Amino acid sequence: MLDSQAVAGGESPAELLFRAAAMVPAERYALAAIAVVSVFLYRFLELHVIGDVLRGFRGGRVELTFHPASEIYHRVASKCRSLHGRYLATPWLASPHLQTLFLGISGRPPSFTYKRQLYTVRDGGTIALDWLLASDLEDADGFISKDDSTPLVVVVPGLTSDSAAAYVKHLVYSIASKGWNVVVSNHRGLGGVSITSDCFYNGGWTEDVREVIKYLHHRYPKTPLFCIGTSIGANIVVKYLGEEGENTPVAGAASICSPWDLLIGDRFISRKLVQRIYDKALAIGLKGYAKLHQPVLARLANWEGIKKSRSIREFDHHATCVVASYETVDTYYRRCSSASFVGNVSVPLLCINALDDPLCTREAIPWDECRANKNIVLATTPNGGHLAFFQGLTAGRLWWVGAASEFLFALHESSYMHWQKANDHVLHSSLESSIDKSPYVNIMEDGMVAPVTKDGPSNNDGSPSDHEVDGVQLSNGVGDRQQLEVSGEKHNEHVSEAGNESPAGSANRQGDDIYSNKLHEIIAPVKRSINQLTRHQGRSIWLLAYIAFVTSWPLLGSLAFITFRKKFRNPLRAK
Repeated sequence: MLDSQAVAGGESPAELLFRAAAMVPAERYALAAIAVVSVFLYRFLELHVIGDVLRGFRGGRVELTFHPASEIYHRVASKCRSLHGRYLATPWLASPHLQTLFLGISGRPPSFTYKRQLYTVRDGGTIALDWLLASDLEDADGFISKDDSTPLVVVVPGLTSDSAAAYVKHLVYSIASKGWNVVVSNHRGLGGVSITSDCFYNGGWTEDVREVIKYLHHRYPKTPLFCIGTSIGANIVVKYLGEEGENTPVAGAASICSPWDLLIGDRFISRKLVQRIYDKALAIGLKGYAKLHQPVLARLANWEGIKKSRSIREFDHHATCVVASYETVDTYYRRCSSASFVGNVSVPLLCINALDDPLCTREAIPWDECRANKNIVLATTPNGGHLAFFQGLTAGRLWWVGAASEFLFALHESSYMHWQKANDHVLHSSLESSIDKSPYVNIMEDGMVAPVTKDGPSNNDGSPSDHEVDGVQLSNGVGDRQQLEVSGEKHNEHVSEAGNESPAGSANRQGDDIYSNKLHEIIAPVKRSINQLTRHQGRSIWLLAYIAFVTSWPLLGSLAFITFRKKFRNPLRAK
């Protein structure tokens, strides 16, 4: 009956539906809109408030992955309460995106002042080392002696981050307040330092970390060295440890929110809308970094392509691959991924990752490789975001800072710290050494190759020249100057003695000199070979004597045969 009346009245079904909808109060529509938006934001921001409520605000359990026979877990990590408890995020930051965003905007870092040291690497690049000593927090004059045994932690920041980042300051202040010394090794071109060479850092550039750690170990030989890498800095640290194996002075390390596999991370960050937002934001940061060093990058890379880059991949295509000479972006990602180096890590290593990290996906975590290595303990939490892990109602603490420092402190108190072997002699240098810059070389008497430059002898010990750290003047060349003075004194003595001799004595000495020169020419190659073997192989003199005997046996046998053959011929002729 109604349908026939509606049709008779000339109203269509759509008009009837619109009239019925108009009869619903506006408040109902507002509530429905709020509900839809809330569901969308809950899913889009990956909120976990409901999950926290259902768990009674106890937080998610920390899951540990390790080798069943790992002494690092049973003797060190098992004593860390943070690794065997739960992590509960700050209630009003119950989202990985909110945590990451809050860390980038504010982070509530502690207030303190670094002491800066400018370190010059072998290729001419400059690195800012920012120090915070335990004594600095006590209003005392910071000073590190060469015989100081206070542990020192080297911090490697993430992509486009430096020592001023909120999470870095949280970490540095927490460790220094517990009595250890900390130094932040900023990447090249960051921390307010200009690019002074044609080398730039990237996600797999381990040369700077290697040289800084080598310098610190040489400068403070009795100081236990620890290393903590964050984000892309964690990828660099793990890759460095895998490259070095046993040959590193690092006693223990921690990796925080490492991307692990850069190729998988590249695919992940361009998959969803929210990840693409992060991708563009990081690309903007990289372009800002490039703009600071435009004079150098415009000469080395595709500057027009850099300016148009809208993603990390495009920036790497126009900048990183060109400067670092990688064939393709995928080649760069594959070669610089730390997941390929996990199996060779020989240092106690704690790895922390959040499973909801919006930048570093859980798909890239090398679960099996970490489980197979007895030196690695992998800790994962359901929540935490990227380098955030805020705790408490005021978000004043970062959970991973306490967990990493607790692990390193427990490792320091144990007997499982890594110690570099005394006979390790492999010296790593930058890809562009001073020898590469010089067209000529000298072959020294002991077989060493030294560059011939206009600047004099090159500095090959990796230590900076004329820098001051906490009142300690770091200068080079003292030993060389003393050696030259001693040599000069001996030369003067020799000249004075020669001036007092008679002509006959002078003639005899001249003959002796000619004889000694010829003898020196014969012995010099053998002496050079012995010096090389002694320096590089560290063998005993008896082994060298054995080698010399074996290698010279054909010559000695031939001489003996000729000698005895003549003796045997004479008796036969007499008969």
